[in-house]
Amino acid sequence: MSGPTGGPGAPSAATTVVGVIGDPVAHSLSPLLHNTAFAALGLDWVSVGFPVPAGEAPAALAGARALGLAGLSVTMPHKDAVADLVDECTAVARRLGAVNCVIRRKGRFVGDNTDGEGFVASLRRGATFEPAGRRCLVAGAGGAARAVVLALAEAGAAEVVVVNRTPGRAETAAALAGSVGRVGRPEEAGSFDLVVNATPLGMAGAGAPGAEPVDPALLHPGQLVVDLVYAPRRTPWLARAEGRGAVALSGLGMLVHQAAAQLRRWTGEEPPTDRLWEVATAATDAAPG
Repeated sequence: MSGPTGGPGAPSAATTVVGVIGDPVAHSLSPLLHNTAFAALGLDWVSVGFPVPAGEAPAALAGARALGLAGLSVTMPHKDAVADLVDECTAVARRLGAVNCVIRRKGRFVGDNTDGEGFVASLRRGATFEPAGRRCLVAGAGGAARAVVLALAEAGAAEVVVVNRTPGRAETAAALAGSVGRVGRPEEAGSFDLVVNATPLGMAGAGAPGAEPVDPALLHPGQLVVDLVYAPRRTPWLARAEGRGAVALSGLGMLVHQAAAQLRRWTGEEPPTDRLWEVATAATDAAPG
């Protein structure tokens, strides 16, 4: 394919456009992943990042409607707001009260959430870990944590325990797991099959230096330890967990698989997941720091 003034693969007036909205958004790997998939599938689509400040989600959604965008990938700080702005939500997005993917269907915007689906897929692909029957601990109670809690419960986890500095938020997140959910303490981490950091601790520029969601001294061989942070890909906490003998997994896989799920919803095509892993790994290897 080619545009009227560009070379092969250049967007044209007929190109289908999707967008990524957030603040900040310049660092996002989602356009890279989406565009890699579009090229591999031979689709005349393009994904573009749009910086949208907090509070401006209504204007962004109105613009997306007016411009005929086929969908949106939604990141911080807009996931909760977009859930109230779309025409309808899927069951998962409704339970979470958060949307990370908007799909245009017959002129209507449908809000979905692929974070939990992407997380469970990353466990299976990155560590051959099946949540069914396993005991899981999740540190954090924000949007990503809630998606993980719900997905683990729906995948058949025997127990999903939430630890968080704010008890009320922990209770809200744990309730998503139904009868297998409860609020716990970080000191319990040694007794779980899966320990997940779903807080920003460890992200470049986030949190106090040296702050950790769970004391790595509690971790040991036989556990899978996951940090949803992917920049840096190997956080200090994850490195210390690995040093204790645990299997360590970064958040890069969740990023790849939630993006793949978005692509399926938008295009109806099966994305080239192996290729997306390759480009995401190369991009984070090349990132400074």
